[in-house]
Amino acid sequence: MEFATTVRRERTDDSYRLQLEDSIVHTFLWISLGAVLGANCRYWLSRSAASLLSPSFPYGTLIINVTGSFVLGFFLVWTSERVLVDPRWRLLLAIGFCGSFTTYSSYAFESMAYFEQGHWTLLAANILSNNLLALAAVVAGAAVARAV
Repeated sequence: MEFATTVRRERTDDSYRLQLEDSIVHTFLWISLGAVLGANCRYWLSRSAASLLSPSFPYGTLIINVTGSFVLGFFLVWTSERVLVDPRWRLLLAIGFCGSFTTYSSYAFESMAYFEQGHWTLLAANILSNNLLALAAVVAGAAVARAV
C-alpha cells in the first residue's frame, strides 16, 4: 500500500528535483517513525501476552494481528470516508505503524513449527484464528469508522 505525497512543480528543474528529494526523505521519515512505534508496541504486547497467558499458544501474535487489522481497517475507512487528514498520517499509521506492528512472518513461522512438530490441532487453531479473526477485525474496524 503506497500513499503518495504531492509535490508542486516550481520554476526550474533543479528546484523541482530538490523538492521531490525533500518529499521522499520526509516520506521515509514518517514511515520510519511509525515503524519504530509499531515494532516496540509489538514487542511489548507479545511479551505481555506470553507472561499473562499460556506460552504454549502464540496468543501475542494473534492479539497483535487482530488489533493491527482492526486499527488498519478503522483508520483507512475513517480517513477515506469520514475525515480529511494529512497524507502523512497514512504514512505514519497505515504503512509505518501497522506494517511493523502486525506480524505475518511470526504467524507463518509459528504455524510451520506446529506443522513440523505434528501439533495438528494447534496448527489448525493458529491458522483459523489468525485469518478469521484478523479479517473480522478489519471488517469491524471499517464498520466502526463508518458509524463514527
